[in-house]
Amino acid sequence: MDKSGDKNRRHFIKNAVTGAAALSLGGVLPGFSAKSYASILGANDKINVAMMGVNARGLALAGNFSLQPGCVVTYICDVDSRAADKCIAQVEKNQSRRPKSEPDFRKALEYKDVDALVVAAPDHWHAPAAILASKAGKHVYLEKPCSHNPAEGELLLAAANKYKNVIQMGNQRRSWPNIVAAIKELHGGAIGRPYFAKTWYTNNRPSIGKGKETAVPSWLNFDLWQGPAPRTAYKDNILHYNWHWFWHWGTGEALNNGTHMVDIARWGLGVDYPTKVTSSGGRYRYQDDWQTPDTQVISLEFGNKGAITWEGRSCNGRNVEGASVGVIFYGENGSLQIDGTNGYVIYDLNNKLVKEVKNDVKVDARSLTNPSQALDALHINNFFDAIKKGTSLNSDILSGHQSTLLVQLGNIAQRTGTALDIDPKNGHILNNSAAMQYWRRTYQKGWEPTI
Repeated sequence: MDKSGDKNRRHFIKNAVTGAAALSLGGVLPGFSAKSYASILGANDKINVAMMGVNARGLALAGNFSLQPGCVVTYICDVDSRAADKCIAQVEKNQSRRPKSEPDFRKALEYKDVDALVVAAPDHWHAPAAILASKAGKHVYLEKPCSHNPAEGELLLAAANKYKNVIQMGNQRRSWPNIVAAIKELHGGAIGRPYFAKTWYTNNRPSIGKGKETAVPSWLNFDLWQGPAPRTAYKDNILHYNWHWFWHWGTGEALNNGTHMVDIARWGLGVDYPTKVTSSGGRYRYQDDWQTPDTQVISLEFGNKGAITWEGRSCNGRNVEGASVGVIFYGENGSLQIDGTNGYVIYDLNNKLVKEVKNDVKVDARSLTNPSQALDALHINNFFDAIKKGTSLNSDILSGHQSTLLVQLGNIAQRTGTALDIDPKNGHILNNSAAMQYWRRTYQKGWEPTI
């Protein structure tokens, strides 16, 4: 973030703490007033948080947020009443205060005892929810990917610029101490000039079968779950995790897990937008309703600065370089590898081990919900420090968008079967009308995100 942005953000935070940041914004929900938009920190400078989407990853995040001394989870927002009840019980146990249930997160944005919204709903809700929260004068902790499609990412950047709130993307490895140290070594010349980064993720995911249309369960508000996405019939193999593999709501393994490693690769190489993107792969393992690739290789070129590849294998868990997930940088004088843990190794050009920094905190890279609670708490507290002190974010929304866009472009190349030429100044696709059809999505009428 540039200095002027930091200055504006600090000014916003200062006003928020004193209760003077009543933003004159209209139209998020009927009945909103300027006063209701003010973000006023709670007693003892505790940050009041509403959690959106708490079935899986959101449940783990709610538990983690409620364990932090600088935080109070005040509202649990979920379209699944069972998930909400389970999360409320866990949070109450952690913080000795029972959060309220508010199934529609938009209603929670009206309340003055909400300073920040944590978004862990499905991908199609990420940017629209963050934009609504920004309009309401709330800060946002936004799980990756920050958007479902590139146009939403740019809307999100515009919202952050307009409302000057704090938005942190949940690519938590930006705050893991040994990962930070590894990138510092890389930038300090540990392997000379790095010019190629290989990233990967592997798993043994089962078939999702063929879904059947059925009645919406009594515990589910399916209309609100779909939100900005055009309406479809309810099927019995969509919720709660399989939506990842449908383009209508999800973004495939590339953005589900690829975002994390591609972000580290982009950070390490010091690149922003690519010049060319290609992708190959498909749904090979099973014949079912799964639409996104279960096997995919994305290649990202950055002119003469270097290249990044991402290999995703959802249905064959054979490790790469001894790890189920990771990134390895190749440079003039050697290589540096970061796997799914909080550790790294450096090799010279003759494959001799030069340095090993071992993981000191247990991490389960294949956990669907909570691979690294203790380390992720560092990312959460960086978010809190940005709100209270104006501390720089480890993953501001511009950086989050840039990394998300890389894998979005990979998916667009995959879906069109074409090589994409990209403007390195802004990441836009050049001279490819077929690819541009995937730059944005169609929305359910009345649910379109606006700033």
